Amino acid sequence: MRRLAARGAAGDASGVAAPAADRPDRARSPSYSRLIDLYALGDPGVSLPSSDRCTASAGVARRRLNEAEKLSSVQETQVEQLKAARPRGLGHEERGLVLRMARLQPPPWVHTAFLLCILGLVGAIEIPMDLTQPPTITKQSVKDHIVDPRDNILIECEAKGNPAPSFHWTRNSRFFNIAKDPRVSMRRRSGTLVIDFRSGGRPEEYEGEYQCFARNKFGTALSNRIRLQVSKSPLWPKENLDPVVVQEGAPLTLQCNPPPGLPSPVIFWMSSSMEPITQDKRVSQGHNGDLYFSNVMLQDMQTDYSCNARFHFTHTIQQKNPFTLKVLTNHPYNDSSLGNHPDMYSARGVAERTPSFMYPQGTSSSQMVLRGMDLLLECIASGVPTPDIAWYKKGGDLPSDKAKLENFNKALRITNVSEEDSGEYFCLASNKMGSIRHTISVRVKAAPYWLDEPQNLVLAPGEDGRLVCRANGNPKPTVQWMVNGEPLQSAPPNPNREVAGDTIIFRDTQISSRAVYQCNTSNEHGYLLANAFVSVLDVPPRMLSPRNQLIRVILYNRTRLDCPFFGSPIPTLRWFKNGQGSNLDGGNYHVYENGSLEIKMIRKEDQGIYTCVATNILGKAENQVRLEVKDPTRIYRMPEDQVAKKGTTVQLECRVKHDPSLKLTVSWLKDEEPLYIGNRMKKEEDSLTIFGVAERDQGSYTCVASTELDQDLAKAYLTVLGRPDRPRDLELTDLAERSVRLTWIPGDDNNSPITDYVVQFEEDQFQPGVWHDHSKFPGSVNSAVLQLSPYVNYQFRVIAINEVGSSHPSLPSERYRTSGAPPESNPADVKGEGTRKNNMEITWTPMNATSAFGPNLRYIVKWRRRETRDAWNNVTVWGSRYVVGQTPVYVPYEIRVQAENDFGKAPEPETVIGYSGEDYPRAAPTDVKVRVMNSTAISLQWNRVYSDTVQGQLREYRAYYWRESSLLKNLWVSQKRQQASFPGDRPRGVVAQLFPYSNYKLEMVVVNGRGDGPRSETKEFTTPEGVPSAPRRFRVRQPNLETIHLEWDHPEHPNGILIGYTLRYVPFNGTKLGKQMVENFSPNQTKFTVQRADPVSRYRFTLSARTQVGSGEAVTEESPAPPNEATPTAAYTNNQADIATQGWFIGLMCAIALLVLILLIVCFIKRSRGGKYPVREKKDVPLGPEDPKEEDGSFDYSDEDNKPLQGSQTSLDGTIKQQESDDSLVDYGEGGEGQFNEDGSFIGQYTVKKDKDETEGNESSEATSPVNAIYSLA
Repeated sequence: MRRLAARGAAGDASGVAAPAADRPDRARSPSYSRLIDLYALGDPGVSLPSSDRCTASAGVARRRLNEAEKLSSVQETQVEQLKAARPRGLGHEERGLVLRMARLQPPPWVHTAFLLCILGLVGAIEIPMDLTQPPTITKQSVKDHIVDPRDNILIECEAKGNPAPSFHWTRNSRFFNIAKDPRVSMRRRSGTLVIDFRSGGRPEEYEGEYQCFARNKFGTALSNRIRLQVSKSPLWPKENLDPVVVQEGAPLTLQCNPPPGLPSPVIFWMSSSMEPITQDKRVSQGHNGDLYFSNVMLQDMQTDYSCNARFHFTHTIQQKNPFTLKVLTNHPYNDSSLGNHPDMYSARGVAERTPSFMYPQGTSSSQMVLRGMDLLLECIASGVPTPDIAWYKKGGDLPSDKAKLENFNKALRITNVSEEDSGEYFCLASNKMGSIRHTISVRVKAAPYWLDEPQNLVLAPGEDGRLVCRANGNPKPTVQWMVNGEPLQSAPPNPNREVAGDTIIFRDTQISSRAVYQCNTSNEHGYLLANAFVSVLDVPPRMLSPRNQLIRVILYNRTRLDCPFFGSPIPTLRWFKNGQGSNLDGGNYHVYENGSLEIKMIRKEDQGIYTCVATNILGKAENQVRLEVKDPTRIYRMPEDQVAKKGTTVQLECRVKHDPSLKLTVSWLKDEEPLYIGNRMKKEEDSLTIFGVAERDQGSYTCVASTELDQDLAKAYLTVLGRPDRPRDLELTDLAERSVRLTWIPGDDNNSPITDYVVQFEEDQFQPGVWHDHSKFPGSVNSAVLQLSPYVNYQFRVIAINEVGSSHPSLPSERYRTSGAPPESNPADVKGEGTRKNNMEITWTPMNATSAFGPNLRYIVKWRRRETRDAWNNVTVWGSRYVVGQTPVYVPYEIRVQAENDFGKAPEPETVIGYSGEDYPRAAPTDVKVRVMNSTAISLQWNRVYSDTVQGQLREYRAYYWRESSLLKNLWVSQKRQQASFPGDRPRGVVAQLFPYSNYKLEMVVVNGRGDGPRSETKEFTTPEGVPSAPRRFRVRQPNLETIHLEWDHPEHPNGILIGYTLRYVPFNGTKLGKQMVENFSPNQTKFTVQRADPVSRYRFTLSARTQVGSGEAVTEESPAPPNEATPTAAYTNNQADIATQGWFIGLMCAIALLVLILLIVCFIKRSRGGKYPVREKKDVPLGPEDPKEEDGSFDYSDEDNKPLQGSQTSLDGTIKQQESDDSLVDYGEGGEGQFNEDGSFIGQYTVKKDKDETEGNESSEATSPVNAIYSLA
C-alpha cells in the first residue's frame, strides 16, 4: 500500500521544476511574488524549483524563523498519521482538519502553505500520455446549465486517454443520435456538443438531462448529468393599479410579484422618472422584492413607485405599472419649525404605536438551508417611531466570522453554512413604545460531499490495490458503483475484484482488470459522480522533468528539489550530492515519498550538483539538478512614518542590499496597489520624493525591493494634514423670538484638529445670496445658541477651520424668520456736504437686514441752519441720500437722520453738523517774499487771506513755480509748471528740489474744496551754482597689458560752469592696494590713457566733475580682469617674446606691412585723380572752432545738436562722417596728427602731445564732438 501511495505521488508530472532561464516573466509577476512570499517561512523571496507547485521554503530572518518553528511536534505527528492512513492522499475531511490545525498555529500563512505542499506531494496519479491509459474527463459543463435563447447552445465534454477516446451522449437517459439532427454537431477531437439555431429552431425543444460518455479500449468515463435549461424573461402581466390611500403613520406594503424567470430576476424600485427610491430604516425593500413602509409620512406621496425586474441572461429590464400613493394627514403642509422639532411624529399629530411584524407573520417560523449555501433571515417591522431591529441566537453567539447584517439591520446573512449553524434565531424589534420578537428555527441539510473521493489506481501485474468512495450528507447518501458506465452488478464477474460497501478491493491484479469505475453517491438534495480508472502497466523508470536544471535559491530559505518520475512497479528513488555515494536523507535533508528532496535551511555549502536515481526491477533512470545559493535581498534603511502639511515636500527612503549577480528592481505600492509616478513624484534609486503633497497622497507606502528570486518589503504611512471636511446635517432647535440653537455634525478633521467654527447667515430680502459672518465658536463644540435680529428670514451654514485652512461651507440649514419690531438704531456716517455752491447733499450708510427690524424701512431726514435755529425741515427718504437746494455758500447746518419701519420709529438720532457748498476763494496771498536758501531750495513767506474771502474750508496754500531759463548759455530747459502745497492756514513754507544755476518764476494761490483762488503777483528768483551730477558713460578699456584707455561724457546736469574733472585711481591686486594717484583735467577733456606700472595689478578709477562750488557725484569703475588671472603675466610676456623672435613670424609681419603700404598708395592715387580730395592742415583748417572762453576757463554748451559739424557730412542713414579720407592714419597715433601734401604723399609722423599742447588738442577736438551736441539737449 505504501508503494501505491508513492507511485501516486511520483507520477505527478506537474511538479517538474522549470529551468530558471525559462521562467523570467513568471518570477517577476506580482501575483507570483506573493505566492513565493506565502511559502517563505522567513524573509520574502524564494526560488520556486517547480513551475506549478508550491515549495516548502524557509526564511532567513531570525525574527521570522522563530515563528516558523512554532509548528508543534504534535501537529507534525498528526499530519504524518493522516498521510499514512490515507495512502492515496488525504480525503476531504482530513484535508479540512489539517488546514484547521494549521490555522490554529501562528503565523497562519506559514503553516497553511507548508501543509498545502504536503497535500500536493501525495496528490493524484498522472500517467505520461505516451503510455496506454483509460479515458479521464478533463472538462464538462456545470450540472445546472442555463443558456441564453439568443445564442447557440454549447454543452462541454472533453477527455484524455491513450488511445484517444471517442464520445457519445445520452439525453434523458436515452441514446442521443447526433447524426439525425442537422442542428447538432460535435467538435473535432472533443465530445462538446454544439446546437446551432442560425437556420431556425426553438432552444426550448432541447431542454433535458444530458450525459457524456468517453470511451477507448481500456474503459469508459462518464460526465455529470447536465440539466440543460433555457433562460426565460417573461413579460409583466397587464394590470391597472388603483391609487393606494393610507393614513399618515400607518404601515404599508407595495407588492412587486415579479413574473417567474430563469434564473430569478434582480428586483429594484424606482419612480416612473427612473429615479431610485431612497431607502432607509423606515422604507426598505424585502428579499421577496416587496417595498415595506414601517410608517408612511407625508413626503412619501411626492413620487410614484414602480417595481423593476432585471433579467441576467437577456440583459433586459421590465417595469411594472407604478403605484400612486395618497397620504391622509392632519398637517397638509410642512412647517419649518415643526420639521425641526425633535419628535417629528408628535409634531405632525401621528399617534405612536408599538412594533408589529410585517414579515414574517406571527411569532415564529422555520427555514431550511443546505450546507455550504448562504442563510438569509429577514425581519421587517412596523411601528411609530420606526423600530430598531436586533438579532440573537438562542444558546450562543452569532458566528462573527460569517454573520453580516444587511438592509438596515433587517436581514441577517450567514455565509457558507455548516451543521453547527442550525438552531433557533430571533429578531427583536423595539421602539420607545415597546418591543416584540420573532423566532426562526433553522435546519441545515446537506447534499453529498466527499470524505474520500476515489483516485486513479496504477498497478503492476500481481499487485494489490483498492478504490474508496466515501461521502457524507444529510440525509446520509447512498453509494452506487459502476464500471465503464454500467452498474457493477451487471458487469462480467472478476475473481480478482471484491466489493465491500464503499470500497472495491483488487488482489493479484492482471492486465484484464483495466477499466474505469464510477462512484455515484446521492440523496434527496443532490449527487456526486467520480471516475477512477485502474491501469495495469509494466514500465521501467523514466524521468519526467527536464534534465540538468539550474535552481537558484536564497540563503537560509527552505527549498525543495523535485525529481518527478514514473515507473511500474514503483521505482526506488535516492539522492546524491556532487557524485558522492552517500544517500541524502535525514538531518537538513528530507526525501518525500514522491521523490522530492527538501532542504530545510539552505546554507552556502549546500550549493552544488544533486543527482536523483530511480530504480525498479526493469531498470533505472537518473537526473541532475544544479543548485546555486544567492544572498537575500534586504532593505537596510526603511521608509519612516511621516506627517506632512498639504503642499510640502516629503521624501521616503528605501536603501537596499542584494546579491550582485541578480538584477534588482525597486518599486512602490500605495495602499497595496502599484503607485503611479506622476509629475509630482520623483523615484530615485534609494528614495521616493513627493512634491506638493495633496490630501489624496495620504496612505501607506510600501517599498518593494525584488529580484527574480526574492523580495523584501518595507512600509511607512504618510499622514497629510489637510483642510477639514465640511460640517453636515445642520439642525435648528429651541426656536425663540430672538434666538435659535444651531447643531451640526463635524466633518473629518483630516488629521489636523478643528480649532474654530464660523457660523454664517444669509437673508433673502436685502442681499439674497450674500453670506455674512454671524459668530465664531471653538472647535470643541457642535451646537450653539445664535442671537437673532427681528424680521430676518435666516439661513445658516457652518465653516470648520484647522491649522491648514478652512473647509468648504456646509449645506445651508432650513430658513427661520423672526418677528418684526421698531428699529433700535439709526443709520451711521451721516454727512452733509455741498456738491455745488448752492446745495448740500445729506448722505448716510443704509441699514442692513439685521438692523432693519421690519418691512418698509425708510429714513426721516431733518435739517436747519445752525445760526438761525429755525424750525426743522424734514422729508422721508427710502434711499441713502438727499440733496437740499438753494442754500447760501458754505454755511453750517444741523442734520438728523432717523430710521423708521412699519412697526415704528427708532430712537431720536444725534445731531450732525454739515456745510453747504463752497465757492472759489476771492483773494490771493499778499506780500509774498522769496529767500534763496541754497542752490536747490527757497523759503516763502506771505500774508494769510481773511476767512470770509475763502468761501469754504481752507485746504492749503499752493505755490506754482517754473524754470524760466538756465544761467548756462544756450542750455535748453523745460518750463513745465510745478507746484508745492502747504496744508492748513499757515504763513510760510519751503520749496525744494530746484535746479541750481537757473532763473525761476513763482505765484501763490489759496485753495478750498471748490478749487484755486486768484493768483498772487509773480515773483522771480535765481538759484546759485551747485555741484554737478556724475559724468555719464564712464568707460574703461584695456587694449593690451601696458595701457588702459578711459573715456567719459559730460554730466547730465552741470548745475553751473564746469571747471574740470578729477580722476583718482589706485592699483590693487586682490586685497592689496597700491598708492592712490590724482589727475585733474580741463572741462573739455573726456579721454585719458594710463600707463600700467605692472601687467598684473588691476585699477580702480573714481571720476567726478567740478564747478566753483566743489566736486559733484563720483562714478567708479575697475579695469577688466586678465583673460586668465591664475596665469602669471610674466609667463605670458615670455611666451610673447618667444613668438616674436621666431623667423616665420617676422617674415609674415613684413609681408603684411608691405601689402598694406601698396594698398594705401593705390588708394591715394585714385582719390587724387578724382580732383576733389580735401587736404587739411592744422594751421589752415582746424578740426574745431576756437573756444572763445578758453582764457577765462568758461565753457560753451551749444544746443545746436541738429547742425552738421564743421568738417563733417551727414550720410544717407543719418550718421555723421568726417570728410577726410577714411583710410587716414591720424587715428593710428596715440594722440598725434597726420598730414598730407596736395599730391597725397604722407608726411605725418607719430607724435605724442605733452602738457598744454595735449590740452589744447583735446579742447579743439571736443568743440566739434557729437558729445557736445547731445549734451546741449540737457
